[in-house]
Amino acid sequence: MATTNDLKNGITLNLDGNLWTVVEFQHVKPGKGGAFVRTKLKNIMSGKVVDRTFNAGVKVDVANVDRREMQYLYRESGDFVFMDMTDYEQPRVPASVVGDAANYLLEEQTVTVAFNDGTPLYVDLPAAVELTISQTDPGVQGDRSTGGTKPARLETGHEINVPLFITTGEKIKVDTRDSSYLGRVSQ
Repeated sequence: MATTNDLKNGITLNLDGNLWTVVEFQHVKPGKGGAFVRTKLKNIMSGKVVDRTFNAGVKVDVANVDRREMQYLYRESGDFVFMDMTDYEQPRVPASVVGDAANYLLEEQTVTVAFNDGTPLYVDLPAAVELTISQTDPGVQGDRSTGGTKPARLETGHEINVPLFITTGEKIKVDTRDSSYLGRVSQ
């Protein structure tokens, strides 16, 4: 148990039988009345974001979340198989838990997997990953300076928009939060 004064971004709370991550928080001390904490909470299972206000000093249940470095091995019948880098255990994580992270996962890639009482909660990717373009149409001559974009398929099968000068086989950096092109990777 902790109090609302201990809240910070990224902490996981157990409220009403659900797990919530604190996305934003603000301590408010009005001129009249008691202080309170205004929070924005994200439901770990559904992804739903809600605003919630707590009185200052109220006790909240902090969930025990174990974050472990794991290596992605392979996908088998809808589950993703990871390997714990410390004890070589190989837990299966359902595709529903992996979610959009599947668009950026390559075999042997190291990611963080969060567990609560042995149940996988989510897969946490780095903010940017380096992936190879497996297929894209060539850019049209003369369009190189206009800043236009075209669709490109990544080696994971995910499709994003890239600048017209990018060609098949190039390695690029992709933002995992919004699927945006960040730049070429120098080789």
